[in-house]
Amino acid sequence: MAQLHNSYFARQEAKGGVPIVRLGDPAREMEVEIVPSLGNRAIALRVRGENFLYVPSDDPTQLKANRHLNGIPFLAPWANRMPDGFGANGKYYRFDSGSAALRLDQNGIPIHGLLTASPLWKVVECATDEHSAHVTSRLQLWKYPEMMANWPFAHEYEMTHRLADGALEVSITVVNLSAEAMPVAIGFHPYFQLPGVPIAESSAHIPVSQHVETDSRLVATGDLRPVQFPEQVSLRDHHFDDGFTGLTGAAFSVEGGGRRIDVRFGPKFQVGVVFAPAEQNYICFEPMTAITNGINLAREGKYTALQSIPAGDDWNESFSVRVL
Repeated sequence: MAQLHNSYFARQEAKGGVPIVRLGDPAREMEVEIVPSLGNRAIALRVRGENFLYVPSDDPTQLKANRHLNGIPFLAPWANRMPDGFGANGKYYRFDSGSAALRLDQNGIPIHGLLTASPLWKVVECATDEHSAHVTSRLQLWKYPEMMANWPFAHEYEMTHRLADGALEVSITVVNLSAEAMPVAIGFHPYFQLPGVPIAESSAHIPVSQHVETDSRLVATGDLRPVQFPEQVSLRDHHFDDGFTGLTGAAFSVEGGGRRIDVRFGPKFQVGVVFAPAEQNYICFEPMTAITNGINLAREGKYTALQSIPAGDDWNESFSVRVL
């Protein structure tokens, strides 16, 4: 199945026996690949045949067998670490520790929600117009009891990947079907690389003013402090696994070897996590709606910026990636 309009295309295909969606802009030699059955994850952003997303394999079958993150995973119903459970609307909900849907970090803390590799996404539209190619997929979490056991709010997601004007935009809409307000603590975890350029020979632009303080388990305490580095930093001398607030609205970027990736967050993504560990050849600029454990910190009066969706309402935001 393919939708064509001028130079753009949007195709539903199979790769290694796994259904994928391929969006393309031949005039700019750009292609995007999305695997709906792997958390609706984008696994390729190619320019002139080179992938600017970090993935350890080009084979979706191998990626599905590997629980490690790569490409552009979606983190929901919560992002980052949230110990034990969470409080909302005057109630406390404890996670089902025996659920196979929970991801645990090295300290046994639930991390990154329930959907990073979910097979439950369904493509609802794959099309082009004069200026873009896009695919929209939907996940109705309210249909699945195991998911609801760990996040008892009836809701659904609609995600659109759109290739237009030389950039990939990823937008997310959350529809709250519950009778109570639902907290919003979602995010994305994009992994970027500069093909042929070691990350240690690159620099990053990190336009933030406040560092999110954490405890020894990397769970936020609610404290903030001014950042201690300039906006442009060498990735030979700096490594990150840090959250930040006070975003200026400028693009996060990584550049080196005459190449650059710009990542722009929509204004409802109020937190940026930067992940650039030593000995790895990638960097993550992660758009987040709240700081780590922000739902519980808000309940404790330590965090005032938590967003929520009124009963029966929806929430939406996007971020974009441009390769220069």
